Amino acid sequence: MALDTSTAPPSPPGQAPSARLTGRAALVLFVLCAAQFMVALDFSVLNVALPALGAELGMSRSALQWAVTAFALPSGGFLLLFGRTGDLFGRRKLFLAGLALFGTASLLATFAWDPASFLAGRALQGVGAAAIVPTGMSLLTTTFPEGPQRDRALGISGTLLSLGFTVGMVLGGVLTDALGWRSTMGLLALFTLIVLPLAPGVLTESRHPERPRLDVPGAITVTGGLLALIYALSTAAERGFGGADVLAALIAGLVLLTAFVLVESRTREPLVSLPMLRRPSVAWGNIGGLVTFATMTTAVFVLTLYLQEILHLSASQTGLVFGVQGVLSVVAGTLTPRVVGRFGARRTLVLSLLAQGALMGGLLAVGTSSGALLVTVFISLASMAHLGAIVSYGLTATSGVPDSEQGLATGLVTTTQQVSLTIGIPLLGVLATTQDTLFTGVRLVLALCAGLVIATALLVAVGLRRRA
Repeated sequence: MALDTSTAPPSPPGQAPSARLTGRAALVLFVLCAAQFMVALDFSVLNVALPALGAELGMSRSALQWAVTAFALPSGGFLLLFGRTGDLFGRRKLFLAGLALFGTASLLATFAWDPASFLAGRALQGVGAAAIVPTGMSLLTTTFPEGPQRDRALGISGTLLSLGFTVGMVLGGVLTDALGWRSTMGLLALFTLIVLPLAPGVLTESRHPERPRLDVPGAITVTGGLLALIYALSTAAERGFGGADVLAALIAGLVLLTAFVLVESRTREPLVSLPMLRRPSVAWGNIGGLVTFATMTTAVFVLTLYLQEILHLSASQTGLVFGVQGVLSVVAGTLTPRVVGRFGARRTLVLSLLAQGALMGGLLAVGTSSGALLVTVFISLASMAHLGAIVSYGLTATSGVPDSEQGLATGLVTTTQQVSLTIGIPLLGVLATTQDTLFTGVRLVLALCAGLVIATALLVAVGLRRRA
């Protein structure tokens, strides 16, 4: 018997459905959003702890990138595979397995005794995250029907996803100074201990009704292709594209992804439905999501350098700047469903991207001796627009998709998120540290981010208008 996840009493005929969440549905949303927040936190909580980690475990500066890459590779590479596996064999089952693996891996990373054990823990965290994220999003979209209830649920989820990255940057520094770098990994294990016991009692099983065969050739080619491509881009940001391993990985990634497209066009039960990828709402929605995530995380990264190394703000003062950003992100998460309800998801996506790009452009007014107040105002307002883009791109890319394919649709959405978080800072943020001066580099990156978001907004507007 399916779990009762009713969110509100049925609306009288002729009256708009309510977005109010009541009873067990609120607890379902808490479990799913807490898990998403935990994964988002993992992307940034370790960043400021890397020097202390390297000193204790004996990792060189060049080797420290693997503390991030070891997590990013599996978390991005296995998303589509696990999203489809959840569709076929049970999303709840895979979600719980991912939580258990993530918690165990976090404990391994917390008590790591050498670089190998730490990187193994990070890689297993990435595998767990790749299971948690698409199945969690599928459980959310199949629990809450299209309309105000799903809009609100995705608004809360998007808020916590964005907030998790920001909180991780601030909290990572506080924990490292107070308790050491191991506390950042211990925090993730603690989160798992809170979420995992609650999940089995509140989540109901959900899977594809016909349970078709798993597309093994498609799974191998897409997973291998994503792993190779993410490795190539992450490593190239550190060492350039001239290395033999980078070129080999880049070529292998492109060949495998091309093979994946050919496999999917010929198999009877594909891992990815190519007709779905040809839907303008799916394609343009995910493009908008890729750009909004990649540019916002990059902007936060370079502004952290600007505030601390150019304006010489302390860690706590820098944390206060991004704390304001986090508060306004929460506010935006509560307001966005109303905006979507009034203007529609597609129009909200375009308007949010335009606003985010314009506000990022305003950050170019910063100077070498002052600018903290300007950064606080503009990055906070840009984050509100960013939240609008997150929620509306998720709605755009999953609306109209049947429940039997929600794992695929949400797998694409979350793959977009993970890949953008993986490549944004390495490909754009690295430009800030390779210019003649850091200030020149920061302004260059901010200008690129602003221009990229505005250009994407215009392309998305045209693409979605053609669909209409």
